[in-house]
Amino acid sequence: MRWLPRLSETPELQPEKNLDKSTLVEAALYVSGKPVDLKTLAAVIGLRSEEKTREIARKLRALYLKEDRAIEVLELTDGRFVMQLKPHFAPQVRRLATRQLLTPGPMKTLSFIAYKQPVTQSYLARVRGNLSYGHVKHLQEMGLISEEKLGRTKMLRTTTNFADYFNLSQDLQTMKKQLEKIFSDIKSEKTPTNNIPAAATENAKLSNETTDTPTLTG
Repeated sequence: MRWLPRLSETPELQPEKNLDKSTLVEAALYVSGKPVDLKTLAAVIGLRSEEKTREIARKLRALYLKEDRAIEVLELTDGRFVMQLKPHFAPQVRRLATRQLLTPGPMKTLSFIAYKQPVTQSYLARVRGNLSYGHVKHLQEMGLISEEKLGRTKMLRTTTNFADYFNLSQDLQTMKKQLEKIFSDIKSEKTPTNNIPAAATENAKLSNETTDTPTLTG
C-alpha cells in the first residue's frame, strides 16, 4: 500500500461528491500499488457498468501518456489496470523502493518455477542445484510461490501475488505466453523496455539454463 496522509495534514478535504471519477480511479490505482480489476474500480467510483469504468480508466491512461510523466497507467491483458513507475526511471530511484527486490539466484529459480509450473521441488533441485531450497523458502516468505505436499517432495506453483508483482495475467496459459514474449524481447533487444512490465525490468535480464528454459536474472 502507498503512503497516505493523516487527516491533520489535509485541512481542506474535497467532498467526495465533487471528485471527478477519473480522479477517483487514479487515487484507487495509486493507493493499491498493484493491478486492480474493473469490478473494484467500478465500486470505488460508484458505477455499475464495468464498460464505462474501463472507458474512464483508459482516458486516465491516455492522459498519463500525453503528459509524459514518470508514472504510467497500464491496461493488462486480463482487463485489470495498474499504476507503476516507468522502467527507465528505476535505476535512479531503486534504492528508495520499499518493495523487496529479488537477487539473481532466487530470480532464476522463480522464473524456472513460473515457466515450468507446476514443478516438483526435487526436479527443481536437479536443475537449479541445492541452493534452490533456500530460494524456495525465500520466495514463499515473499508470497510469490506456494507448495503442495506430493509424496516425499513438494509441488511448486506461483501465486496470485506473483502475477501482480510482475503485472502478469492470473491465467496460467496466458501468463506463460507473456513470459515467453518477455524472455524473447529481452534476449533479442527488439522491444523497448517501456513495453516490458516494470517489476520484470527492474529485476531481470534473460539468460538460458542448460535445459534451454529461459530464466530471469537480476
